[in-house]
Amino acid sequence: MKRTPVVFIHGAWLHALSWEPWVERFTSRGFRTFAPGWPGEGPVRDMREAPDTLGGPGLDALTDHYAAFVRSLDTAPVIVGHSVGGLIAQRLIAADLGRAAVAIAPAPINAILLPASFARLLSTAASGPGRPSVALSPRVFHRVFANTVAVEEARRLHEHHVVPAPSRLFADLGCGAGGPSPHTAVDVANAARGPLLLVSGQEDRLVPDAATRAAFKQYGDTAAVTDLKQFADRAHSLVIDSGWRQVADHVLGWLHEQGVRAHSPDG
Repeated sequence: MKRTPVVFIHGAWLHALSWEPWVERFTSRGFRTFAPGWPGEGPVRDMREAPDTLGGPGLDALTDHYAAFVRSLDTAPVIVGHSVGGLIAQRLIAADLGRAAVAIAPAPINAILLPASFARLLSTAASGPGRPSVALSPRVFHRVFANTVAVEEARRLHEHHVVPAPSRLFADLGCGAGGPSPHTAVDVANAARGPLLLVSGQEDRLVPDAATRAAFKQYGDTAAVTDLKQFADRAHSLVIDSGWRQVADHVLGWLHEQGVRAHSPDG
């Protein structure tokens, strides 16, 4: 019997270690888990002290990075992504790279635009004019990323998980471009792909629930399984805050419904 792999992909402003509780949860259920970081990702403290060391990986480079990782596995994995990672998860499953995918509060795909408030956030949170990275202060993180938790919890989450994100990435997402970005293109018509679950937080201020619902609508004409789960009173931090287990367990239950088991016969 082979253990089914699960690959976790984090999004902007979070570190790969933010998936640790999920890794432990899925491992305890028998899955083989991986949470590879972005290219050039180092320890949280080092990335904060030298915020531009990550360089400027764009969306295509990140997608290629994770596609190569998925291809290196001997068994097609489940791909779980959050935010930008959720967009990448959709790109990978649409390209038949994976057994199933879960996109949590995913960055918008195709012609879906981020809200104007996102562009305003970038303009106020930027590390400095012309800098290749964008940082979130604890105050801004609480206001727009973890807006449904108490100040103290938001402070702890920021301390443990938050790192600067490359500015180029936001340009690839279409921020400030005045229209859809070609980098966010996803083939929503692939009827042969594996099942996909879209998850949203209904109090999310970064990727509003409406954006995730709009993505779900785009999959309406395909015969491939596409499901939507909305969590009330949850923000963009729903994968790392004190309610993370509710989201993780819903994902585990959904995988079971799709026939994805932690162990599968060889071959």
